[in-house]
Amino acid sequence: MSHKTSAQIRQEFFDFFAEKDHAIVDSAPVVPKNDPTLLFTNAGMNQFKAIFLGEEDALKHDGKLWKRAADTQKCIRVSGKHNDLEEVGHDTYHHTLFEMLGNWSFGDYFKKEAIGWAWELLVDKWGLDPDRLYATVFEGDEADGLPADDEAVELWKSETTINHDHILKCSKKDNFWEMGETGPCGPCSEVHIDLRSDEERKKKPGRDLVNMDDPRVMEIWNLVFIQFNRKPDTSLEKLPAQHVDTGMGFERICAVLQDKTSNYDTDVFTPLLDEISDMAGLTYGEDEEKDIAMRVIADHIRAVTFSIADGASPGNDGRGYVIRRILRRAIRYGWDVLDFKEPFFYKLVDVLAEQFKDVFPEIKAQKEYIVNVIRSEEKSFLKTLGQGIELFNEMVEGEKKLSGEDAFKLHDTYGFPIDLTELMARERGVEVDVEGFNKHMQAQKERARAAGKFSVDQSDSKKWNVLKKTDDFEFVGYDNAESEVEILAYRKEGERFALQLNRTPFYAESGGQVADTGLITNGDEYIKVLDVKKSNGQFIHYVDKLPEDLSGIWTASIDLDRRIEIQKHHSATHLVHSALRGILGDHVQQKGSLVDEHHLRFDFSHFEAMTDEQLDEVEQLVNKKIQENIPLQEERNVPIEEANDRGAMMLFGEKYGESVRVITFDEDYSVELCGGTHVGATGEIGYFRFTNETSVAAGIRRIEAVCGMHADKLLRDEKRLLQRVKGAIGQTEDLAADVLKLIEEKKALEKELEKVQMQNTGAMLDELIANAGELDSGIKLVKGEIAGADMDALKQLGYDGIEKTKKNTAIVLGSKDEKEGKVYLMVALTQDLIKEKGLKAGVLVGQLGRLVGGGGGGQPNLATAGGRQPEKLSEALEKVNELIEESIR
Repeated sequence: MSHKTSAQIRQEFFDFFAEKDHAIVDSAPVVPKNDPTLLFTNAGMNQFKAIFLGEEDALKHDGKLWKRAADTQKCIRVSGKHNDLEEVGHDTYHHTLFEMLGNWSFGDYFKKEAIGWAWELLVDKWGLDPDRLYATVFEGDEADGLPADDEAVELWKSETTINHDHILKCSKKDNFWEMGETGPCGPCSEVHIDLRSDEERKKKPGRDLVNMDDPRVMEIWNLVFIQFNRKPDTSLEKLPAQHVDTGMGFERICAVLQDKTSNYDTDVFTPLLDEISDMAGLTYGEDEEKDIAMRVIADHIRAVTFSIADGASPGNDGRGYVIRRILRRAIRYGWDVLDFKEPFFYKLVDVLAEQFKDVFPEIKAQKEYIVNVIRSEEKSFLKTLGQGIELFNEMVEGEKKLSGEDAFKLHDTYGFPIDLTELMARERGVEVDVEGFNKHMQAQKERARAAGKFSVDQSDSKKWNVLKKTDDFEFVGYDNAESEVEILAYRKEGERFALQLNRTPFYAESGGQVADTGLITNGDEYIKVLDVKKSNGQFIHYVDKLPEDLSGIWTASIDLDRRIEIQKHHSATHLVHSALRGILGDHVQQKGSLVDEHHLRFDFSHFEAMTDEQLDEVEQLVNKKIQENIPLQEERNVPIEEANDRGAMMLFGEKYGESVRVITFDEDYSVELCGGTHVGATGEIGYFRFTNETSVAAGIRRIEAVCGMHADKLLRDEKRLLQRVKGAIGQTEDLAADVLKLIEEKKALEKELEKVQMQNTGAMLDELIANAGELDSGIKLVKGEIAGADMDALKQLGYDGIEKTKKNTAIVLGSKDEKEGKVYLMVALTQDLIKEKGLKAGVLVGQLGRLVGGGGGGQPNLATAGGRQPEKLSEALEKVNELIEESIR
């Protein structure tokens, strides 16, 4: 076999299917944009789901409709049944991020072509040895009432030259593919390759090793024949059309065609491994432990970089948490095994940007941003690692064993995997309770599983009741606030009803702008429109009720006052986006927005908090643009190339069509692609005012602001507040200074009062000492309640009391704060009671603490406790006498 580069292999795959009338489409982002059921894109078919469910008939691409497609899809598999994270790096053929080459048929060709072409590409075009290839086929399943896929067996025989002994029937687990708990599914046929030496193949036939997790006999291409839809009640229904969905692991096929036994030896990974080896001053391939670390790092930087490029950020929940875990796993291997004690991971982004600039240009385009996010995560994690080590040293100080709970805390809070903890423990001669650790891990897994169960019904069996068929739906809401409409279809969804109309003035929620609300009426009946969503080109209107008779002409009208406020906030978002880029720099990219009638929210990439000066500067610039009253230039159906040439702002990971809508407020200030609704001129926005600036994730800031009527209300509320403050203080030259002066005076008075109270409590203590009781054992007991004392005051009295009594005295004082629901206790003992009678203040106060619904402890000579039941204080003080008697040894 001639050695091809990975780029050539990918291109040959595209060319092969392009010749067979397939649309060659872009990969969907690895962070699914509009699919709440998916954490990450984990299969090529995700972006075609609507077609498989029959919601769309074909694929729109390059202005044409296609029944066939092929692509390479970026996938991440780290959760659920596709969890490869712990394997990654230890073996040489699992990855967190991988490319999936695929070809699709949407109700067009089926098993015959899929099987024939797979063989043609692998054997005739790429020259694989047919004797090393095996095909697996679905053996049927009784529970699902499905027969074996004999059709596929026959087609392997008729369409290819495969040895008939190499066609194997396998169970549902391996040969029935399902998208999730529900949704499209069907039998599949996999191609496996046996890469063992000829001697080994003679000893044991490859067919015995297929699906047996032998790294040298592995699946390379899965041909899925989508025929069914799995319903929520687990039954199967036949789909209206049959589809083909195939997936071939790109990294694996590169290894096969480049004659490598490991994916990491292919040119997909060697550029990264070379860079890591250089940084570590090592050679890859000389030491297994170090090789594993280098593989982990090379694999993980890909997953992290692609995720960030596609709009996810390391964080504490869901997607962000997965990315953070992958990132930390890599950094920890680097730190632990390769001795990288400074941030290093971010330096690898360069290699990827260069390597993929032709096929995934989004990395190069956002390189600076990706580097910033990774570097700031690394910095904070390296600090955490340092703290974890200090904590570990404290945990094992003078101990023989580290508890499961402590090991789990190190894992959970500080990112220490158990093997690192064990390694460090071994060096200190300490055992680790691994079993206890696993129990904690199991409990956490179950919590995570419960939280991560996306049980969204993907079978979408809620059929529309169609009243009227038509293909020309139009949105007239850019120009009209009301319109005559006909109702085309309806269905019930939960408590609400959904309608489709032939045209609508209602804006459907998208691009961060909320949907319009309003009314549909025919003069007799009034239906409230509560929300509008987009689905495959149609707008779905959610309404509060269905009328008796849906026929005839209706008038749909939006709540215009509300829309006008939404438009002000949306246009303000464009103005603030440009202002931020102008003032903070060009690295500012929109990462999300929300616009409604009350406020706007805008998330953007920037690596530090904005200063008050910057916020002022941006606010001032936006208001200047509002006062310039710049007229809106709105252009519809601009070819995407032209919009690009004019420098329109585009969002990464967004799918734009062939033609786009361009919104301009002054060619030199703000030009953006946008489907939202806007003011006719900026002056309508009125006034713009920031309300908040915060961080949402590493490298992403969020601003919130108001304009229009809401800004007016905010300003008048502030004025009223200021008037009230002034009214309360009286005549003032400098309000802020006068308020500060009041606060200072109050503090000084409190200090005075404290002194007086301490003198009072001192007198109370003297009185309690003078009236001390004597226990049967002859110990003097000073006890009582000190009104208004806090814990510090009680402690002070304890120390004073011991000073004054010197010997044979126990002092027990309490106080309570009814309002806060708190109670404080203090026990102090003279030194002789500890030595001769074996009393311990800590033990005594612990027992007392339990009586008042709390607990505490401290030194043998003085200890304190707190509780939550102030009403029990006198009862506890009564009990003290017998507690002391019982404690004497």
